[in-house]
Amino acid sequence: MQYQFFRIPAVTPGDAAEEFNRFLRSNRVLNVNREFVVQGENSYWALAVEYLSGESAPQAEKKPRPRNRVDYRELLKPEDFALFAKLREWRKETGENEAVPLYTIFTNEQLASMAQQRVSSRNQLAEIDGIGKGRLDKYAAAVLKIIAGVFDETGGAALSADC
Repeated sequence: MQYQFFRIPAVTPGDAAEEFNRFLRSNRVLNVNREFVVQGENSYWALAVEYLSGESAPQAEKKPRPRNRVDYRELLKPEDFALFAKLREWRKETGENEAVPLYTIFTNEQLASMAQQRVSSRNQLAEIDGIGKGRLDKYAAAVLKIIAGVFDETGGAALSADC
C-alpha cells in the first residue's frame, strides 16, 4: 500500500485536477482522504490517496474475454435436447424458488449429460462430473422423475417416451 498527495486549487483546478484524475484511472485506489483548506483566493483541496500499484492496478487495455457458448440444440440429438430443455425449465423454476444461481443447482453441461445418458438411478447421477452427495440428496428425486418422463409443470401430463 502506498500514498500519494495532491493539492488542487479551488479557483483554477486545471492541470492539477487532470493529473489527479489520471492518477486515479491508473491505480487501484483504496481510500481518498480530502480536506478543503480555506485561504481566500488561494483555497485548495488537500488530497491523500491510499493506493496499490503494479499488478494490483486496473489494466487500461483489459478486454472482456469472449464466452465460449455451447449450442446444445446442435450438440444433442433432438430427443435428448427436448429432455435437456425440460431439465432446464425445472432448474430455472427451482433456482427462482430457492433464490440461488442456476449453476449452483446443475450446470448446462451436467444437464446435457443427464439427457444424453438418460440416467435412471442416483448412482448413475452421481457418476456425472461435479454432482456430489449434497446435490443428489436435494435434487435427485426431481431429476429422475423428469427423466423417467412423468414430470409436467402442472403435475398431470407425462412426457412422451420419445423425449
